[in-house]
Amino acid sequence: MAAAVRRFGVEERRSRLGIRHHLAPAHLAADPVEATRDLVAIHSTDPASVYLGLAARVRNPSAAAVESSLYEERRLVRMLGMRRTVFVVPVERAATVHAACTQPIAERERALLIRMLEGAGITRSGARWLRDVERSTMRALQARGEATAAELAQDEPRLRKQIRMAVGKRYEGSVGVSTRVLFLLAADGRAVRGRPRGSWTSTQYRWSPIDAWLPGGMPELSKVEARADLAREWLRAFGPATFADLRWWMGLAVAGVKAALAAIGAVEVDLDGVPGVALPDDLEPTPSPGPWVALLPALDTTTMGWSERSWFLGAHGPALFDRSGNAGPTVWVDGRIVGGWAHRPDGEIRVVLLEDVGGKATRAIDREAERLRGWIGDLRIVPRFRTPTEQELIARG
Repeated sequence: MAAAVRRFGVEERRSRLGIRHHLAPAHLAADPVEATRDLVAIHSTDPASVYLGLAARVRNPSAAAVESSLYEERRLVRMLGMRRTVFVVPVERAATVHAACTQPIAERERALLIRMLEGAGITRSGARWLRDVERSTMRALQARGEATAAELAQDEPRLRKQIRMAVGKRYEGSVGVSTRVLFLLAADGRAVRGRPRGSWTSTQYRWSPIDAWLPGGMPELSKVEARADLAREWLRAFGPATFADLRWWMGLAVAGVKAALAAIGAVEVDLDGVPGVALPDDLEPTPSPGPWVALLPALDTTTMGWSERSWFLGAHGPALFDRSGNAGPTVWVDGRIVGGWAHRPDGEIRVVLLEDVGGKATRAIDREAERLRGWIGDLRIVPRFRTPTEQELIARG
């Protein structure tokens, strides 16, 4: 007789979220590295999200502690990963992410850039030209230790060339060769985005050789084993979940995800009538973490952790996500999204609740908004992708 399939209800999944994502007060992480490790990776497309997301999850958080973990201790590294997205990951997990998800992206990007170079008339032999520019750029980067794209273009003038895009169309424009070459060097695991120019909200990074974070360079791992390891870590943090959730998060084809789940012995579970998967040693009941509230940033790792979000998002998606599926700043109560927030030019954190959460939770949200305002200080947070609720809160007088 087959064993009964373990059922996970919505409330238990929300409890896991509060505990494992370090959002409930009794389960905050000791430092940025612990929080990042337990979340597998933190979205870094919007650089402020790294800091604000960790500020919600770490005891006694500070921007200085995040910067130290990234740029001084170098226990965290910013890299291209799943779904062609930039993440911050623990350095010991960088090779896993690279082998599992980044290498196929690098192969596609190299082929694309070669076509772009030849199509723009920059060279007739894109592959040879690109290899030569990459070697020259890496020599310059090694000599400088760290450098901006503009500084590297002083050493390698070919980086200054511009590629015309979408010629003849209304959205015609140009992209610098330096942007594409540095992106490819990062995707290949040879260069890394280092400390930004300006504050922690800046998107302009200095670049360093990968050896500055990983002495000896990016280790080579088996793609199959790396994908299995990454799937295991994700299920530990985000599971139970659907197959579609994991496939979306990893950004891989069906066959690759199936192979990874088979390798780790994932088991079928019931998510309120929907088939899901979980680790075979992770089926014990989860206690309630107690009440909690959080103000999470745009593109937060938790908000963007699953493709099927109704169990924590409800009907609020159109108000809190843009049309491309990018999450704006969100307000959470006990494992569900209940509203949004925005950082106004005068420094106020303005909140809107999209459902009634009761007086006690509302007061806790107000306190968290005031804490966040003080934590951010004189900086101003403007999400890279604007959502209806965030824009409306900014526009209000």
